[in-house]
Amino acid sequence: MTERYLALAAALLAAAPAALAQNVPELVARNELRVCADPSSLPFSDDKQEGFENKIAGLIGEDLKLPVNFTWYPQSVGFVRKTLGARRCDLVIGTVSGDSSMETSTAYYHTGYMIVTRPDEHIDATSIGDPALADRKIGLIAATPPTDLVLRHGLMPHVTAYSLVVDTRFESPSRQLLQDLVDGKTDVGFVWGPIAGYYIHHDHLPLKAEFLAEEPGGPRLDYHIAMGVRGGETEWRRKINAEIRTLQPKITAILEEYGVPLLDEQNQAMPAPPAASPATAQP
Repeated sequence: MTERYLALAAALLAAAPAALAQNVPELVARNELRVCADPSSLPFSDDKQEGFENKIAGLIGEDLKLPVNFTWYPQSVGFVRKTLGARRCDLVIGTVSGDSSMETSTAYYHTGYMIVTRPDEHIDATSIGDPALADRKIGLIAATPPTDLVLRHGLMPHVTAYSLVVDTRFESPSRQLLQDLVDGKTDVGFVWGPIAGYYIHHDHLPLKAEFLAEEPGGPRLDYHIAMGVRGGETEWRRKINAEIRTLQPKITAILEEYGVPLLDEQNQAMPAPPAASPATAQP
């Protein structure tokens, strides 16, 4: 998502004198919480409202005393343009902090890419350059940040690649990657943390996951995740920031319930919550 879509209010602000800009009202009714979301992208969201972003949206709506309505669109090319940019909805619950296609809120969690292995393989590597990975069969989502490091270390001949952009109603490449790892078709997988943590937790997969270590000159592997609004909607962004501050403990509890692995500001893994019993593990 590289295009930036400004609301009419932002255009008006750009054209108005600076002294008047702060007095221009935002041109959106706030009588409901209109959320832009993917209809089939667990653990984040789905049209059954089973994802953690659905639950977080519900928290915000409850606190604001607003009904929550979702606009569904696959989170791929055109997502921002056809949802937030088209003014069909007003809030994206999860995006990378600083995303250039929208204005972003205060970050509400920090996570990263993980190395996933079977415990019985006793692979303790956390760096893609670790010699222990030299002859291992690797599962990798194409065009994600770990790809650069796989290329750097000459590991591509050992890679089974899975598509990044698919119709999520019919395919789940990350879930397939993890299943292939369980089945022994691969030995190591490099997976986005919330996805790895969720499926290991939710489906009780016999896998372990550790955060990948970054390398000097390599791609960033950890990211702060925020919420997104249209450019120019300053008051709305401030309100969302206030909601994040107020609700942060509850938001973090939802993330932990879904098995999302969290980093602190020093890129250290935060302690995991106590393991749920089989009767309560599924969100």
